[in-house]
Amino acid sequence: MGSKWVCLIAIAMVLHSNSVEGLAEVMSHVTAHFGKALDECREESGLTADILEGFQNFWSEDFDVVHRELGCALICMSNKFTLMQEDARMHHINMHDYIKSFPQGELLSTKMVDLIHNCEKQFDDIEDDCTRVVKVAACFKVDAKKEGIAPEVTMIEAVLEKY
Repeated sequence: MGSKWVCLIAIAMVLHSNSVEGLAEVMSHVTAHFGKALDECREESGLTADILEGFQNFWSEDFDVVHRELGCALICMSNKFTLMQEDARMHHINMHDYIKSFPQGELLSTKMVDLIHNCEKQFDDIEDDCTRVVKVAACFKVDAKKEGIAPEVTMIEAVLEKY
């Protein structure tokens, strides 16, 4: 009887590991596609060359998501795909649809929207849209890493050519 439980637990751990890996892979597609809009938003948001270069390593431990201009760029990028409402807060339905448009995106959609929404609630009292959005992005980065769904840089590089 005990060996059955050990076997079931091992299977559950493998399935969980595979599902988390799958989510990180989907996240790499979302990141690569979303990041393509950055060039179009660079001037409008006032991003410096240093921040622009650093943003390419968004998921890296070395990149700090703190600059207000980055929040402005994220708003601009989100607006390219209609992912935000007029108040610079996430448009839940459009975000779900956007994520689902990627290979196996339905696996990530609910988790990602929930993580972003939870971060938005934490910073809802900040009136400046760019400042609020950069804080939400920083929170989302931390939470996605905790959940194990943040992609590795090499994963993003592997899919960049598709977009």
